[in-house]
Amino acid sequence: MQQRVTAILPCNDIEAEQRFFERLGFTRDAGSPDDYRMLSDGLGGNIHLNPAVEGWLTPGSNPFGIYIYRENVDALAAVFASEIIEREGVSDKPWGMYEFAVNGPDETLVRIGWPTRLRRDS
Repeated sequence: MQQRVTAILPCNDIEAEQRFFERLGFTRDAGSPDDYRMLSDGLGGNIHLNPAVEGWLTPGSNPFGIYIYRENVDALAAVFASEIIEREGVSDKPWGMYEFAVNGPDETLVRIGWPTRLRRDS
């Protein structure tokens, strides 16, 4: 086992949240309980989904965000094309990332990107 960091993401609908992250390549870990989902992507990414306390996550005011580093940004942008929240879609940002952003089921900000300098097609 390697040392790592795992995000624990509160959610109102654990099933919807799991389906969302499955679209990003995550799968539920074997032995993960029904009321606390542990997901991994086989690339070092781990997310735990934890039911939120009732009333904690309200539409339009979710303070949580997560950044997922993925080399296949364009392929994932195609999967989420109708859900990208930035007018310009996937693009190089001033902070050196090629990325796009979407909202998860509970309006958690999810950014998917890769360093511009490491892109093969740049």
